[in-house]
Amino acid sequence: MKLIVGFGNPEAKYNFTRHNSGFLALDFYAKIKDLSWEKTEKMGAIWLKTKDAIFIKPQTYYNEVGRSIQAFAHFYKIKPADILIVCDDFNLEFGKIRLREKGSAGGNNGLKSTIKELGTEEFPRLRLGTGNPELRQKLGDTDFVLGKFTPDEKAALPDILREVSAKLDEII
Repeated sequence: MKLIVGFGNPEAKYNFTRHNSGFLALDFYAKIKDLSWEKTEKMGAIWLKTKDAIFIKPQTYYNEVGRSIQAFAHFYKIKPADILIVCDDFNLEFGKIRLREKGSAGGNNGLKSTIKELGTEEFPRLRLGTGNPELRQKLGDTDFVLGKFTPDEKAALPDILREVSAKLDEII
């Protein structure tokens, strides 16, 4: 059993922001696979379960996602190596997708929270590039990650999300 985690922030005002790329990817995957989300307050996440995987969108804020991840991993007895994080990465060119089997948080607060709660860096992560250095410099890091995609970026999202969905199928 795999645990697939999309990072994001729970409020509607964060929809289509760079920091919600993980939520966006899992929502796209669920839609094309005709899967439905459930909500459980007990473990603090919206989730769905298939034969081979559990998908979660933690409903804490981005910096505290590790709590839900740890709760699901503990309850379902899922090892860190079988947990896949899907998150944004502003240091990666927009549209690029990078799979790493393990590694540091690299400045990502959601990964920091996950590492803290799991007690290890040894879990895979699928980083979705949101990089736009010129806009990031103009806005600053916080406003950049919490900002909406540009019209050109938004237009490119369906193709990127199809690629992410194919990658998720491979991993699962």
